[in-house]
Amino acid sequence: MMLNSGMIRRAPEDILDVYFRQCAVRVTARDLAVMAATLANDGVNPLSGERVIATEYVSDILTVMNTCGMYNYAGQWSYDVGIPAKSGVAGSILAVIPGQLGIAVFSPPIDQHGNSVRGVAACKEIAQDFRLNIFRSHVSTSTVIRRELYGDIIHSKRARNPLERRLLSETGRRICIIEVQGPLFFGSAERLIRRIGDVQSTTSHVILDFRRVPSADEAASQLLARLAGAFNETGRKLLISHLAHQPALATLHEAMEQALPEQIFEHRDAALEWCENAVIAEAGIQFDATRFSLSELHIFKSLARDDLRLLEALARPMIFEAGDRIIRTGDPARLFFVIARGTVTVELADAVQATHQNLRIASMGPGLSFGEMALLDGGTRSADVVANERVVCYGFSVDAIHELGRTHPHVLTTIYANMMRDFSERLRRANDEIRALEQ
Repeated sequence: MMLNSGMIRRAPEDILDVYFRQCAVRVTARDLAVMAATLANDGVNPLSGERVIATEYVSDILTVMNTCGMYNYAGQWSYDVGIPAKSGVAGSILAVIPGQLGIAVFSPPIDQHGNSVRGVAACKEIAQDFRLNIFRSHVSTSTVIRRELYGDIIHSKRARNPLERRLLSETGRRICIIEVQGPLFFGSAERLIRRIGDVQSTTSHVILDFRRVPSADEAASQLLARLAGAFNETGRKLLISHLAHQPALATLHEAMEQALPEQIFEHRDAALEWCENAVIAEAGIQFDATRFSLSELHIFKSLARDDLRLLEALARPMIFEAGDRIIRTGDPARLFFVIARGTVTVELADAVQATHQNLRIASMGPGLSFGEMALLDGGTRSADVVANERVVCYGFSVDAIHELGRTHPHVLTTIYANMMRDFSERLRRANDEIRALEQ
């Protein structure tokens, strides 16, 4: 009859074979629970990790279960329990809460509708106790934004000269970091997009940090991709971080790569440094390596011209290629360096050994110095410094500087004062960042 009316198209024997297998007496309540959990897990068996049902069919199955899975009691079941379910006249009930869990109940006595009497009562109680009715659940979208941070307080690990630091303190609020959290779906993505629209009027760069996002559905991915395209048309920049190496965010990653091919970063710090560089470049601040002068360095600030000539006589020009380790952890600290061209990265060597990944502590460019702690303690190096590209720098012997200090004590005193002033400023900035992160 079903074949003749067009309700089914395949041979009835094949369909009956599947039906009889599902009605097999050896099926246990545990088997049914795994089936339900597989539907709740988007068609993937949660025990074996094997995909049993294609994603596009799961919603169809749950829809049929919700509309007629409980026979003539299906409508009242939606009111009383509100969970997609399928019952059998043998006394079993299989229920599914999408994305959460599967339930199986077996108790043979059935009611006038063919449903297990105790099974229905048990499902009602479970749904009420744990608030599982899908029609009564309320998913909050207000927590999608964990925190907002701004570039006048939060800074990248790229070390800056005093002029750049002052500029970022004054104009860094143009850079906004939004920490996103929780699963992204239509409602939470819409809330996030609205907030981005609110901050857009006062910012030129917005960084979305997705490190605390466990999943993103197709609707959220499409909405955010459209936002990215529209955002760039305004002349502002939207940057993305922490999408790589997260399989659950593959759809979002692909969508954002198409919309923002050059503005996706593995880590937030790299995105923040990119924004800072853009703000500094817009202000026209540049370090001219062709006119390098010790007087431009903060560590030698306030020294007289004659004193600088003495220091210039001690400077040793040095060249390093990309990947060269200029300083190694544990080496004797005999030199400190001033960068003329190129950039270097400061890394923790013990973190490299533990995780096989570099832990970047700082990045430095032309006009900045590193290794100057050797002037204070003369001990061993506490971190590695690696050349990111071809680096031209000047090395100063710690012993030679101390020897100069014996005949010209004011030179060493001035250098120490400049270092202490710099350390004090770093400490204040670190305290400001800690306060911002604790809010």
